Amino acid sequence: MKIKMKNITNVSQFHLLRVSDDPELQPFLCGLFLSMYLISVLGNLLIILTVSSSSHLHTPMYFFLSILSLADIGFISTTVPNMVAELQISSPAISYVGCLTQMSLFIIFACMDSMLLAVMAYDRFVAICHPLHYAIIMNPCRCGMLVLMSFSASLFESLLHNLVALQIKCFKDVTIANFFCHPSQLLNLSCNNTFNNNIIMYVIGVILGVFPLSGILISYFKIISSILRITSSSGRYKAFSTCGSHLAVVCLFYGTGLGEYFGSLLAHSSGKNVVASFMYTVVTPMLNPFIYSLRNQDISDSLKRLCFCTA
Repeated sequence: MKIKMKNITNVSQFHLLRVSDDPELQPFLCGLFLSMYLISVLGNLLIILTVSSSSHLHTPMYFFLSILSLADIGFISTTVPNMVAELQISSPAISYVGCLTQMSLFIIFACMDSMLLAVMAYDRFVAICHPLHYAIIMNPCRCGMLVLMSFSASLFESLLHNLVALQIKCFKDVTIANFFCHPSQLLNLSCNNTFNNNIIMYVIGVILGVFPLSGILISYFKIISSILRITSSSGRYKAFSTCGSHLAVVCLFYGTGLGEYFGSLLAHSSGKNVVASFMYTVVTPMLNPFIYSLRNQDISDSLKRLCFCTA
């Protein structure tokens, strides 16, 4: 359904793309996505519970991990419940206000993940390269400020996207080629100034997406340089092991996230958009608890003790 030069006040809803239109496949997909959602939420809640209940995990590293798990719960909750509901109705639609709200929450939690990963890389840099000053540098006040700054930057990016979206006076179409209100695809529905909207999206993405990644790369460059100077092989292994889980999550998050974000501005295939968005918004938050619990010995031991105590 095409709408030409329609005033924004007359657009009451947008139509979202369902993952599948096959009636026989929809119950299976509904159960699959709901299971993945529950696994992600329960896994991240278990990480938060483990960190909060184990006194030896009350350190900056695990404090940031618990905040990251909380952000992951919010991240996956902005898309999957609505996607499961869409599979149950014949004409999936979302109101204009609901679309902007979903887009805002998606941006906040996605940016929060990005910022927290950068903060955690800085924490590992201080712990490995400046161990004697670690307790002074990463004091509780500074840790709280880093989390607050991450949330403020995420909120700022969300407000920028909303400001751009609210400037759209007409839409070429009311169908969004994704299962949720993706920021770039919503802006691409604008009747005019599409090029300017894309430029704004790229600039915002570079400032608040690439900058944290640059911080992570710089931190790990210095970390690796410092580790290579350690003469003991056991010392090098111990230093690398403290960074293994974080590096795996960084690769998974940015590998899917940056490809999905910038690819959505250029890709013309709705199928590719859905697959990329699914990997970024569903698979990544679900795998993070497994990565940290399997690759982090402290988390694994604390989980075993927690399960033993509750058994």
